[in-house]
Amino acid sequence: MSDLVEQYFDAAVSHLRRVRTEEAGNIERAAALLADAVAEDRRIFAFGAGHSSLAAQDVVYRAGGLVPINLLNVPGMTGVNVMPAPLGSALERVSGLATATLDLTPARAGDLLFLISLSGRQTMPVELAAHARARGLHVVGVTSLAYPGQVTSQHPSGTFLKDHCDVVLDNKIAVGDGELTHPGAETSFGPVSTIVTSALMQAVVASAVGRLADRALAGEGGAPPLFRSGNVDGGTDWNAKLMADNADRIFYTF
Repeated sequence: MSDLVEQYFDAAVSHLRRVRTEEAGNIERAAALLADAVAEDRRIFAFGAGHSSLAAQDVVYRAGGLVPINLLNVPGMTGVNVMPAPLGSALERVSGLATATLDLTPARAGDLLFLISLSGRQTMPVELAAHARARGLHVVGVTSLAYPGQVTSQHPSGTFLKDHCDVVLDNKIAVGDGELTHPGAETSFGPVSTIVTSALMQAVVASAVGRLADRALAGEGGAPPLFRSGNVDGGTDWNAKLMADNADRIFYTF
């Protein structure tokens, strides 16, 4: 195994250990919002632009995941799915796109939005977070607090995603998102933001599921609505029933 491979895994593990310790309280606060949203039949949305969308997609319609989490699919923003690829970055600077998308969903006051943006500086995440809160949604931001103070906001207000959230989860990623260097490389490389951000999202889901399961055992609600793998016997039928039972608060089956 090369030194760079070992350094990369060490960096990823170090970040995971750090967020586990330093973000424990915020993870639980976000999990409380998620558990309450599920218990109260609220809708739950997850959004990220570009590569930040990967962590949002990771908690939507998957085995072991909560049924009512919907991907807020802003055109051109889901992963790297437009050509030319730089168009996706340009769309993050377009005012009105994300807010119009949210307004065309069934979102209502009391619903919950997870909004993922590494820098939190672009127009889209700032505008979307502010608009969602103005409409009465709860907003959990997943971002790096290393960016504010080191880079400028691209939103006219000068604010960042962190300024428009009920809870902020800091993934601790350094500006530039590269953990490795090499004398022959002109910039850093080896990003761990996707690993750490996805882990934060899954940790929130895990804690929320635990809260809901505890309530169910105490006779204070039903079992958490969790997908099963479609690769096990009965999984497809199980999931179809769950989606039918929750049809009023999911829209990824349209």
